[in-house]
Amino acid sequence: MGTAPHINWTALSVFIFFFALVTVMGFLASRWQRGSGEAHLDEWGLGGRRFGTWITWFLVGGDFYTAYTVIAVPALVYAVGAYGFFALPYTILVYPIVFCIMPRLWRVAHKAGHVTAADVVYARFKSRPLELAIAATGVLATMPYIALQLVGMEVVIKALGLTGELPLTAAFVILALYTYSAGLRAPALIAFVKDLMIYIVVLVAVVLVPMKLGGYGMVFAKAGAAFDAKGGATGLLLKPSQYLPYATLALGSALAAFMYPHTLTGIFAANGENTIRKNAIYLPAYTLLLGLIALLGYMAWAADIHPATPNDTVPALFNALFPSWFTGFAFSAIAIGALVPAAVMSIGAANLFTRNFWKAYVNPQVSPQGEAKVAKIVSLVVKFGALVFIIFVPTQYALDLQLLGGLWILQTFPSVVFGLFFNWFRGPSLLIGWMAGLGIGSWMAISDGVKPVHTFMIGGDPYAMYTGLFALGVNIVVAVVVQLVLSMFKPSGAQGVASRA
Repeated sequence: MGTAPHINWTALSVFIFFFALVTVMGFLASRWQRGSGEAHLDEWGLGGRRFGTWITWFLVGGDFYTAYTVIAVPALVYAVGAYGFFALPYTILVYPIVFCIMPRLWRVAHKAGHVTAADVVYARFKSRPLELAIAATGVLATMPYIALQLVGMEVVIKALGLTGELPLTAAFVILALYTYSAGLRAPALIAFVKDLMIYIVVLVAVVLVPMKLGGYGMVFAKAGAAFDAKGGATGLLLKPSQYLPYATLALGSALAAFMYPHTLTGIFAANGENTIRKNAIYLPAYTLLLGLIALLGYMAWAADIHPATPNDTVPALFNALFPSWFTGFAFSAIAIGALVPAAVMSIGAANLFTRNFWKAYVNPQVSPQGEAKVAKIVSLVVKFGALVFIIFVPTQYALDLQLLGGLWILQTFPSVVFGLFFNWFRGPSLLIGWMAGLGIGSWMAISDGVKPVHTFMIGGDPYAMYTGLFALGVNIVVAVVVQLVLSMFKPSGAQGVASRA
């Protein structure tokens, strides 16, 4: 582990100031855009479905581009080079998907008062097992994602010179309290500050760091030389063998991104279909930001930074090249960048548990006030579980589970999306498809050492691709075959369930 670093008091003071600022905002958020039914799950879990274009842009962006993104993307670029940039085409591909699919999903949810994707699935297919499968997948895929936000916060707290678990625990106790009080309004309000701070940090870094290092030509030259020395698959450009895995990772990640409960929560909280369409047009501004963030991985090589782990790349770069006050500002931006998504993730998981387990199986007559109370308690349990996980379990397990979580949540795509556009599928076929995709995808990923890419041998040649996308293909093929078989034994008039939106 090495000796703990000395505390950087200037940076820590700036960090505490901004953390205190967003804490106050979090508690004040309960009075912001307050509706008449504060105890209702719509009010607590979806902000009353009143968020307009501006608020939704910050909320979805703050929820999608997390603290772990700021830490992990440069870390991956630092470790493997160009391959780490797969996040860029992925975030470009995702917005046409949002533009085409999410307004229709919002319309269905808004019309019937649905709070979760599993609500929509049950209303469409009238299948409790399929509803439970979608809800359970959402919760399981979200838990390690919350834990990784803690990893992002833990990295910057350590870089400030603080050791032990107390600072991280205190930060998440504060988060838990104001999320319990204000619900989705808290991360929505804090997202304004978080995103503004992240933009400032990144724009300053991509201008000043190359100036300190001799320009971008020097940055790329030094990074290229470092990758050449490492050898293997690293480099400033993709190797031919990386084209297919790079492309399938980008496509599979794009299809999965808005199946997560936290991203769908931001969609359901919007005040209209046009709000979602406008956001699909404006949100690519974050993709530009992400590309700039990724370049920090190259800059670390040019600055001769050799972190203990790749996740320490960005904090080490800022500690080396910036004055303490700006380092504190940057670290607080990253830490606050953990609070927004972690809050929305816990709310999304709590909404799923409340609507699709508690109401469905435990107390079908639960009142709207009772729903909100259960969701508040579950959101606390989810955050506490993630905190315990990250304190007592090695970080590698959180990484492995998050990779599996992406594969799992991708298998919900047919059930959530197909029913919006087609009247052909029924619940049993989609459930069996989900089981097939989840089973074969998990088996392949685990047999590969929980790696996201699997290599197939075809005609003696290796072809690597994203395991989750292959599993989705299996999922869809199985669902189609089962549906064809079911259609042979069932009159066509018996399969209409709910009308299309």
